[in-house]
Amino acid sequence: MVSKYGMGVVLLGALALCGGCAETGGVNETQRSAAAVPVAKSLYERLGGQPAITAVVDQFVANVAADGRINNRFATTDIPKLKGHLVDQVCQATGGPCRYQGRDMTATHLGMRISSADFGALVQDLVAALDKFNVPAGEKGELLALLGPMKKDIVELP
Repeated sequence: MVSKYGMGVVLLGALALCGGCAETGGVNETQRSAAAVPVAKSLYERLGGQPAITAVVDQFVANVAADGRINNRFATTDIPKLKGHLVDQVCQATGGPCRYQGRDMTATHLGMRISSADFGALVQDLVAALDKFNVPAGEKGELLALLGPMKKDIVELP
């Protein structure tokens, strides 16, 4: 998986490492050592890719369904469609190959009168799903930091 900076950085790095290759006929020892430095894995990769994200989303949706504080908000929701959108959203946000193609968060939640308490319950259900799969604290924090800014587009009531 290419880092969050994209293929351009990888290509630029490769060109820089082999800048003199054409002139010298090969890669020198310094360039060989630099090329061996591993590229940091994306959050998507560190989470375990799409299969792991799908498992967490399945557990998250099950947690929400069992949560009397908010489960009534999902009574008429197409759950398989919701799960697909959530997987795509998390996959894309963490640097994976998926592309979220659902509606934006403001349009999706407009008029639903979602409160900060509702949003907090949802986050607790997500954290419980992440904990069930022993997602390390660092990765959990990164994921929550990526998803947290959506609150302003979802919550309408204090």
